[in-house]
Amino acid sequence: MSRPILDESRIHPAVRQTVATHHTEIVAQVEAAIAQHAVLVVGMALNPMPKKARAALDAAGIAHGYLEFGSYFNTWRKRNALKMWTGWPTFPMVFVKGNLVGGASDLQTLITNGELKKLLA
Repeated sequence: MSRPILDESRIHPAVRQTVATHHTEIVAQVEAAIAQHAVLVVGMALNPMPKKARAALDAAGIAHGYLEFGSYFNTWRKRNALKMWTGWPTFPMVFVKGNLVGGASDLQTLITNGELKKLLA
């Protein structure tokens, strides 16, 4: 799979450092949590979909980690760095064994069809 990412040669040298370091701390925090948890849900307050993802995992008896970054009213710039990093446009972002599997509805499909248990085996 390939997705369009602006080539570095098309970014003016004066702003390359800004682009390269834009909220890298939030990406590092998620990477560290991915390394600690077989299943990780990354979400935000006031958004019902991260809660649905976590509830589905709880109902399936699957342990998971959770990171929450702000709400609709704050922290959107930091969350935007995660969207740019993953290419995933919404929250939650669900990772299984280090791989992005999508959001709440994608997770529910994996639980329902039994694939999540296979991924975790």
